[in-house]
Amino acid sequence: MTDRPARTPTYPLRLPASIKREAERLAATDGTSFNQFVASAVAEKVGAMRTAAYFTDRREAADWAAFDRLMGRTGGVPPRDGDEVPTDLATRFGPAG
Repeated sequence: MTDRPARTPTYPLRLPASIKREAERLAATDGTSFNQFVASAVAEKVGAMRTAAYFTDRREAADWAAFDRLMGRTGGVPPRDGDEVPTDLATRFGPAG
């Protein structure tokens, strides 16, 4: 077995000059190389798209009848002190229920 590092594939990327300049500026501000900046940007986009797909799949698998039964149930215990909806959120989204 050898101690060679794993080979990283390369990809020729064509960017408009203005976008490349801005990405280079941001990478320098961030203290990273242009290559690392682009790799991080791509990784961030992949993560966002996977997250969106995950929640889409979860939504499609939801049992909405069970949700409606759960939300329509009566009884239970009242909220404890500290469980209140913050005033700014209550104002923005309206009362629960």
